[in-house]
Amino acid sequence: MKRARSTLKTSPLRSMILATCCFTVPGLALAQDQEAQTQQIINAIQNGERVELKLPDPEKQLPLDDLRKFTEVFSRIKDAYVEEVSDTQLLESAIKGMLSDLDPHSTYLAPKDYEELEESTSGEFGGLGIEVGMENGFVKVISPIDDTPAQKAGVQAGDLIIKLDEKPVKGMSLEEAVNLMRGKPGTILTLTIMREGESAPIELDVTRDVIKVTSVKSRMIDNGYGYVRITQFQAETGRQFRKALSNLEEKHGRDLDGLIIDLRNNPGGVLQAAVETADALLDEGLIVYTEGRIQSSRLRFSAKPGDVMAGTPIVVLINGGSASASEILAGALQDHQRAVVMGTQSFGKGSVQTVIPLDETHAIKMTTARYFTPDGRSIQATGIKPDIEVRPAELTELDSRPFFTEADLSGHLEGENEKEAREAREEAAKAQASAADRDYQLRSALNLLKGLHILNRNDNDAPQDSSR
Repeated sequence: MKRARSTLKTSPLRSMILATCCFTVPGLALAQDQEAQTQQIINAIQNGERVELKLPDPEKQLPLDDLRKFTEVFSRIKDAYVEEVSDTQLLESAIKGMLSDLDPHSTYLAPKDYEELEESTSGEFGGLGIEVGMENGFVKVISPIDDTPAQKAGVQAGDLIIKLDEKPVKGMSLEEAVNLMRGKPGTILTLTIMREGESAPIELDVTRDVIKVTSVKSRMIDNGYGYVRITQFQAETGRQFRKALSNLEEKHGRDLDGLIIDLRNNPGGVLQAAVETADALLDEGLIVYTEGRIQSSRLRFSAKPGDVMAGTPIVVLINGGSASASEILAGALQDHQRAVVMGTQSFGKGSVQTVIPLDETHAIKMTTARYFTPDGRSIQATGIKPDIEVRPAELTELDSRPFFTEADLSGHLEGENEKEAREAREEAAKAQASAADRDYQLRSALNLLKGLHILNRNDNDAPQDSSR
């Protein structure tokens, strides 16, 4: 007779929770391992096999003393708190505390929070337009979202919000702070922030609005050179990115000479969208993988054959506001040497959050895994280090006066390419007011692409040595 052996490693309480999740949401990731184990036992019994169950190790169970302590605190609050508190409120607070104490990204989602999470991934929601986290009890701005009230008011990545109107942030949960930042469109919220390099707090008045995030923006930044700005990774970002590249090549009339992908102040978003974007530019190989404690959190994503840019030189711009999914894209292109990463070190959010529905209106968002780049680098708390570090700077042209040249002399001997040179100078003058000249990092990226294009062109034009 065959013998089926199974070891149940979870406590009775944990088993009950996992089973409940499994029944409530069929195929739930966290219950898959338990479900497979249970099915294995059922199949063995049905086949007439002998089943041995190893009882859980008592030392690994929830300690009874701690459970008694919890129920004692629960009872004391019920009996003696200055105001009456319902059992539901106390239990929800306990759940929130369990999750928020794990890390800054794990949280309990009440009905309103669950709805707002779905809105943010679809691209439209109400508020200020900033991605935030917690640091030392204060709300830290990961990045302001493009074309939102927060960005227009001057909020910057790295700012620490210490007051919302007249309410100190210290002691608030992230959920409470976010709820205060949301509100009726048209109303004003005063943010008091601390900023590196400033000796005193700064007050910024931000007018709430309905936030409509355009995930992908694109334009020709110079003749032959395309620019794609990804503000946030949403469900449709991968498809929109491919469409943007197609439109740029159509405007140019042929393949681009170079491409800049701007991921600065991109707080991340949907993992699959970052994978699809990387897949568009890679011909093969691993894009990202995740490692967690349970089997369902260990995933690998690889590129399918076909680089839509066919090897066109790429520069990716990142900074301290580039987080999560944007770091996945930058890391994949960097490890495959498909792009030069330029700017400053990224934020370093290399953890995976899984939204686990508890019922139709409640869920928990819990960290279940860590991200790793194709070369096995962990993004968590280290971020992506650029290949070329370029810090933001303001440029001042030292000599803007036009030079007096041979072409300005009356009756000069006309040059063979004089007309073309004059047109080139006029085109360069028009470009002086372009975004690339106002943005030092963007200008540096464009100059690098031009250099790479010249080198590639020279390599292609060089005579080939057929000798062996």
